[in-house]
Amino acid sequence: MSGLTVKDFPKDFKWGIATSAAQIEGAAFEDGKGAEIWDVFSRIPGKTFGGQTPDVACDYYHKFPEQLALMKELGFNSHRFSFSWARILPEGTGRVNEKGLDFYRRAVDAMLENGLMPNATLYHWDLPQELEYRGGFLNRDVVNWFTEYAGLLFETFGDLIPVWTTFNEPIATYVGYGLGAFAPGRKSEKSGRQANHNLLLAHGSAVKRFREIFGEKQGGFDTSRPNVGIVVDIWHHHPARPDNADDVRLAELENEKAYRSYLDPIFKGGYSPALLKFMADSYCLPDIRPGDFELIKQPLDFFGLNCYNRVVDSADPSKVRQAVEFGGGNYMDNGAEFYPKAIYDALHIMKDMYGLTIPIFITENGTYNCEEEPVRDAEGRLRVHDVTRIRYIDGFLEWLKKAMDEGIDVRVYYLWTLLDNFEWTAGNSFRFGIVRSDYGAENLLLKDSAYHMKEFLLG
Repeated sequence: MSGLTVKDFPKDFKWGIATSAAQIEGAAFEDGKGAEIWDVFSRIPGKTFGGQTPDVACDYYHKFPEQLALMKELGFNSHRFSFSWARILPEGTGRVNEKGLDFYRRAVDAMLENGLMPNATLYHWDLPQELEYRGGFLNRDVVNWFTEYAGLLFETFGDLIPVWTTFNEPIATYVGYGLGAFAPGRKSEKSGRQANHNLLLAHGSAVKRFREIFGEKQGGFDTSRPNVGIVVDIWHHHPARPDNADDVRLAELENEKAYRSYLDPIFKGGYSPALLKFMADSYCLPDIRPGDFELIKQPLDFFGLNCYNRVVDSADPSKVRQAVEFGGGNYMDNGAEFYPKAIYDALHIMKDMYGLTIPIFITENGTYNCEEEPVRDAEGRLRVHDVTRIRYIDGFLEWLKKAMDEGIDVRVYYLWTLLDNFEWTAGNSFRFGIVRSDYGAENLLLKDSAYHMKEFLLG
């Protein structure tokens, strides 16, 4: 770990594995589960790599005991997972699927038995298809639908789960409604911005429901009682040429349209003037009503930060690679830039721009490889030499530690992820796991990065 040891971090710092229901559970139509937007979208020809679907994924639904035990064996002590809305409420509202609730009861019990602190996400991109037929996130009723769903889970699991997240990476909803690249595949800037706004309202309403059930926010973060937050990904846009006005304007606008479009309403109580101007000029202002921002800006117990990389922008795209390479950066085998300082920059954005005083969780960090075929070592054992991933993790942890040494309150680091899974439109072509698997999670093979993390965490 490039000189770092686990003892360099606070004694109570937690190390976790992050996953999501649609990417690992499989059992897409078993035991009363309803269809999700990814079940439908992935069946449209050309939408996913090789036409792959989440029908089986890692088969966590049937194999969670072994997979949770493997997390423990590798030294992790927390598991960030998500509930499948359609597994619990097949129509999105109303009728409860008791078999779905029972599955999550058994899974949470197994987490606790393995010493894994449960960290539950209510929504990780998998809207019930029945709600999409009713307009999905373009229908303001989604606020009530989501609050009903959230309240059911708070009441059912509140005494077992100390950490709750309303939404994971809201920008994925924009990608699904604004760009058409993700489920449900709608495509207009107006739709994307309206979906964003309604999602933020649903977040605020769910946090209010959380407080009604568990009481008002009391003091600081404390895992002896339930806590609630949200997860936003920060891919900070940098101008390729800091002295070029066009590049600077482009990068600033992209930051406004991306992570700031969520953080500003949540922590500052409104959209920025720059974003409002963009939306007005582009005829994509959402329906904003009196009281909306008061609902959105609910006090949180923690903030979840997903951080994978930065983005370099230029009005002249040919300047991007030059800016990276001459700026001291380089590219990994998968074609992405290796820029571990991204996590340091993102943490300082939260502290310096938003004055954050609540704890921060690194809720996702990791990298993928496209080519990770096993090879046999001198003793004939199969190995996966994912050197790039090891270098990536080490680099990010070094910059994370630097930010923490400067006083930024980070409590946990979640690696994405344990097993190669259903990586949305990329199917299984993007392998993010530290354990190699094929759909169904058969023939699991620990990659070098898994041994690396185990040595770091357990010594």
